[in-house]
Amino acid sequence: MDALTCIKTRRSIRQYKDKPIGNDILKEIIDAARLAPTARNTQPWHFIVVTEKEMLKKIADLADHGKFIADAAACIIVCCEDSKYYLEDGCSASENILLAAKSFGIGSCWVAGDKKEYCEDIKDMLDIPSGYKIVSLLSLGYAVSEVQPHDKKKLDEVLHFEKFHPK
Repeated sequence: MDALTCIKTRRSIRQYKDKPIGNDILKEIIDAARLAPTARNTQPWHFIVVTEKEMLKKIADLADHGKFIADAAACIIVCCEDSKYYLEDGCSASENILLAAKSFGIGSCWVAGDKKEYCEDIKDMLDIPSGYKIVSLLSLGYAVSEVQPHDKKKLDEVLHFEKFHPK
């Protein structure tokens, strides 16, 4: 699948088949994440891949908008050293994970991390050291069914050349 098709067809998937994702695929997905752009090449990220059903359930119970994590094949926790650009760097790596998953035919959904109260509990549960911030929780799994795209604004509604021009 070419990059533009991957970007244009990726959807947030919240219902998963009971089918594991092979470790070789999970490693490829994380490899794509570690190659994301990073400010000043700091590469502040670490990736925790959770596949154990009981741990997925515990994470789902904590995440107020991520109850579906319990049914995922995996959840990748993207955490970064608390540095000036940790959020930008971690978001860049998170997007690479979503797109890499799509390229393997795996559905995914981004669940908020940074600034959510449950992050401290998840950090404790996963032994993430102090000085690190959870940027995202990314559920992965094979989709039960295709998700229809939401309406998106038209390109001419959001595109401006040279200066912002109200429509």
